[in-house]
Amino acid sequence: MKKIFKLGILPLALTLSVIGCKKSFDELTINHNVPTAVPAALLFNGVLNDISEMPDGSKETYAQYYLNNYDYYGNNRYDFGGGDDYYTTLKNVVEMEKAAAASGGQAINPYEALGKFFRAYLFGKMSLEMGDIPMTEALNGLNGLQPKYDTQKAVMLQCLTWLDSANDDLAQLIAKPNDFGTGEGTVLKNDIYLDNDIAKWQKVVNAFQVRLLLQLSRKTADADLKPAARFAAILANPAKYPMMAGNDGNMQFTFVTPTNYYPMTPSNFGQSGSRKNMSATYVGLLTGLQDPRVFVTAEPARDLVDNGGQSAAAFNSFVGADAGLDLGVMYNNAGLQKYSFINRKRYYSTFVGEPSVQIGYPELMFNIAEGINRGWATGDAETYYQNGIKASMASYGIPETGGFTAYFYRPGSDDVKADKNYDKFNITFNFNTWYNQATVKYTADADGLKKILQQRYIALFRHSGLESYFDYRRTGVPTFTIGSGTGNGGRIAQRFQYPSAERNANATNYQAALDAQYGGNDDINGVMWILK
Repeated sequence: MKKIFKLGILPLALTLSVIGCKKSFDELTINHNVPTAVPAALLFNGVLNDISEMPDGSKETYAQYYLNNYDYYGNNRYDFGGGDDYYTTLKNVVEMEKAAAASGGQAINPYEALGKFFRAYLFGKMSLEMGDIPMTEALNGLNGLQPKYDTQKAVMLQCLTWLDSANDDLAQLIAKPNDFGTGEGTVLKNDIYLDNDIAKWQKVVNAFQVRLLLQLSRKTADADLKPAARFAAILANPAKYPMMAGNDGNMQFTFVTPTNYYPMTPSNFGQSGSRKNMSATYVGLLTGLQDPRVFVTAEPARDLVDNGGQSAAAFNSFVGADAGLDLGVMYNNAGLQKYSFINRKRYYSTFVGEPSVQIGYPELMFNIAEGINRGWATGDAETYYQNGIKASMASYGIPETGGFTAYFYRPGSDDVKADKNYDKFNITFNFNTWYNQATVKYTADADGLKKILQQRYIALFRHSGLESYFDYRRTGVPTFTIGSGTGNGGRIAQRFQYPSAERNANATNYQAALDAQYGGNDDINGVMWILK
């Protein structure tokens, strides 16, 4: 009986032992050093980093600001590939909103309000690049693996709705900050752009809506979009739609050491400092207007100074390359110092460069001036135009009256950081005298519109990603040059292709979108609805 008793309890003991081990194993598989939920503030910070568009890339080449002269680093061809894919970022926006709601955020909170802005910003940008895009079904998780494409008109309408709603929600949060809870989900944190200031964010939201409405300038007859009427309503009600009052309201990425370096630094100067040169589209516009910003953003062509005897501080000493030039020809000319290079003092001598503006006050001023010039609203277009120019110049340290110092690097110098390796020139400037040139002074006609567009192009140098390309595509200002170096059969591409993954992962909807817009082909020269 003793033996039988032992056999009877042994399976029970083993069972208890196995159950105990299973429990311990489950507990051990949980990594307590990894959070089970990501805070809304952390997701917010990630989204802000994802949406930043930095200088020194292909987007400023497409806008003919700054050109490659060495094919190892790139070329100047308009052979567009796939456009930006922000769907992962947008999914993180959804998670940010959920995290805010789970940590005390009520129906209205800063994260949900800015979530609407991010949707408008990113869906709008992708649509401007490619045309129709997946939107309504794009963020549905497993149910959205093969989303249908929304028309560009539908995307734009939804973006405008989101922006109005974001503005309204932010207004309520600003007016009654104590009425919407006190949990983590109610407090904006980790803001790398505007230091968690939701009043500044509201002004950015409205500046972006003005920008988007101008991109609809060919659709003034559309009874649903109504860009002119929307623009007029915004301008007529500053209490409801507050706007930036200066550069301190810019949505901008500020570079800091040692974590976030400017793309151009003393460390990579030797590799890339002479592999690119300034474009004639940008430099020629500045010198033709005798604009002092050329002394800050560019350097004189050393061949004209060292061998031609010209003053380094003369406007005709600044020469950009024609974007249409064969790359080999441009490379040889650059090696002979026949072109202006980017200003090394401003862009290469430190690790922080200048802030990268995503949505800024000068652009807003020009956008408002354009809308008024087009007759969309009443107002003093010239004042907005002047404010935009002054703010742009101020960002470069150019005073309205007085002078500033221009620094021009001496080729062959051993240290791009040392002041002793730069020639210095005192530049005198008077805004009113300069402004009264016939080529600059605003006039309320078609020529005045051209001046607004030119000045916006100048102000967007190195900023805001593809915005100058979008403006050129919409208005034809300034004139972009073409040739063998720009490829694409001598044409400026009209759009980006869809991301290559769409051809396989979402083939049916992808082909339907091409059939509806571009004759069945993913054609970079196809004209999207917004441009018709």
